[in-house]
This record gives sequence, structure tokens and C-alpha cells, in this order.
Amino acid sequence: MDRRCLFETSSSNKLFTQHPENVYSRARPRIAEGTTVAKSAITIKDVAREANVSVATVSRALNGHDNVAEPVRKLVRDVAKRLRYTPHAAARSLSSRSTQTLGVVLPDLYGEFFSELMRGIDGVATAHRWHLLVSSYHGDAQQRGAVLQAMRGRVDGVLVLSPYAGDTEALVEDLPDIPCVLINTPLADAALPVFSVDDHAGAMAMTRHLLASGYRRIAFIGGPERNHDAQQRLRGFREVMAAAGAQATAIELPGAFDEASGHQAGLALLALPGLPDAVFAANDMMALGCLYALQQAGVRVPAQVAVAGFDDIPLARFVHPSLTTMQVSIAGLGEQAMTHLLQLIQDPQATHAAGLMLVPSLVVRGSTAQRDPV
Repeated sequence: MDRRCLFETSSSNKLFTQHPENVYSRARPRIAEGTTVAKSAITIKDVAREANVSVATVSRALNGHDNVAEPVRKLVRDVAKRLRYTPHAAARSLSSRSTQTLGVVLPDLYGEFFSELMRGIDGVATAHRWHLLVSSYHGDAQQRGAVLQAMRGRVDGVLVLSPYAGDTEALVEDLPDIPCVLINTPLADAALPVFSVDDHAGAMAMTRHLLASGYRRIAFIGGPERNHDAQQRLRGFREVMAAAGAQATAIELPGAFDEASGHQAGLALLALPGLPDAVFAANDMMALGCLYALQQAGVRVPAQVAVAGFDDIPLARFVHPSLTTMQVSIAGLGEQAMTHLLQLIQDPQATHAAGLMLVPSLVVRGSTAQRDPV
């Protein structure tokens, strides 16, 4: 009978001393319980010696392999925890050819959209015991290239959110030669999987809702000019307003996808000779900023001016009045993109979907109300 198999289900000292992989253990004294040892001094051999198992068994147990008996796996983990053993990431990546780390590259880390997106990404990574290396390039294409370059050799795959129109050729050149999944990135062909939101359809649905609710003079707060999401939301608004003809009046104001620009747009609307019937902001953060400006001025929402947004960030339902918006499962977007990336890593030769286009849904709350058409 193979002594190695016996050994992995037994703590017998006799079997331990006979195991050829553990001869080294006699050369070092056992570490007494409660002894303080520097973390850097503890090696996988120390864990193996304390647990009376082989180095290979420790490696398999700590890396989640199936061919280790559950009692042995628990013993190894308990010993590793007691000794405060931390695997050497560089050595492990050399032996396994995997860093067990995934890169996430975002244009910004500020705001509830990115927080929700990261919540979805992190949930999938944690469930599959992967680590994340997250970096922001602050909307700068050159910095994005530097960030992606720095991730080479450190990650097994990368998620990239790059929503800038006319920039995809440079992005593709910057991507490392590892599995990549793009989020909200306007890629013309299907060379890489892209997970995104149908911004155009969502903006059309919201504008139609406002018109159907009796609002005729509608202001739109846009996003950054180069941002593809902002461009598509503006396009959807314009198309529906143009189709309404003389019955509707459109007012357009600039924005930057943050509360401050929404507040500034609200102040600009207050300075007009007449208030609009409704405000449609291209994202919820700007809608909340505008809502605050109107309420500060004593404007009643929605009795005097309705306010609507896009994204359905968590805060949207907790303001007063609660915000009408286009609901996008932001965390779900992150979850699906990360799940797809793991599939690409686990089976790079398989044929996978080109990505997914999420269609947002209208959520009507207290910031808009039905009006009698004028």
C-alpha cells in the first residue's frame, strides 16, 4: 500500500518519519505553541513539519486542490494560521504560472457608480478566491497605458472600463497579452468581449416617460463630451424630443457626471426667465446635485419641476423626494464582467460570448408625477 496515501489521512509519527519528503524535519526543532516568530521566517516547510504532512500536501491544501482529505486540509490551515504563514506570492506564481490576481483599471474611483461596480467585481473575485489589483488612470489615456503596462506579469487577466469615444484603437494597443474584458467601452468590432449598458435606449425611454407624463419643456444635463455613455444618452434625448416636434422644448446644459456639475446646472436653470417643467440628468449624481439646487431655492419637486436621473445608484431611493431614474444593475454589470473574465482564464481555448448589452428599466419614484398635458 502506498505510504503517501496512508500518511495524508494519519498523524502517526511512525508514518511521518518514514515519509521521504519529510526527512528535513529532523534538522529543525518544532515550534512551540505560543512562540512568536517573524512572519518572514516561517516557510512552507515549517507548516509541513508542524502538521506532520508533506510540503506537497501543504501546497495542495492551501491552494484548494480537491485531492486532500478534509481533516488534513483543516489541520494544515489551522497550523498555517497559528504560525502566521503567508505564501510567497512570487514563488507561488513561478511554480503555478498563476498570480491568482486580477487587474481592474477604471477611469476614476470616486462616486457611487464605481463603488457599486467594484462591489459586484469583488464579490465574484472573493467567491473564487482571487485577489484584485485596482488602479485609476483619472481619465488620462497615457496614464491608462502606464497602468496597463505596470500590470504585466502581476495579473492573470484584466477588466478595463474606458468609456472614451474615438480612443479604442489606442486602448487595444495598450492591453497586455492576457485575457481581457471591457466594460462600457465603445469597441467597434467583437475582438474583445464588452459588457455595457444600452444608454441610447435608456435615454429614449426616460424622455418618452417625461413627455407622456405631461412635461413639455424639458432640460437635459449632459456628461463629459468625450464620454461614450454621455454621448449616447444625449442622442437618445435629442431623438425623442425632435420626434415630439413643436409640442416639446429642449434645453441642454453641460455636466461632468458629478454632484457639483449637477448643482451648477440647477443654478443655471434657476437663472432662466422661466423654469423648465422637468430636468433629465444624464446620471443620478448630477440629478441629485440639481435637486439640491432647486430645493435650496424653494422650488417644489415635482410640483413645479420634475427631476429624473440615470443609473439608479443606491442613494437615489433615499433622498426626498426619491429619484425617478433608469435602473441599471451596476453591481450586476461588474459581476457578469468578472465571471466572464474568469471563464476566459480557466478555458482560453473555448468559444465565449462577445459580451452583453444590458437594457436599463424605468423606475418611477417621487421626483416625477403625472401632469395634465397643457
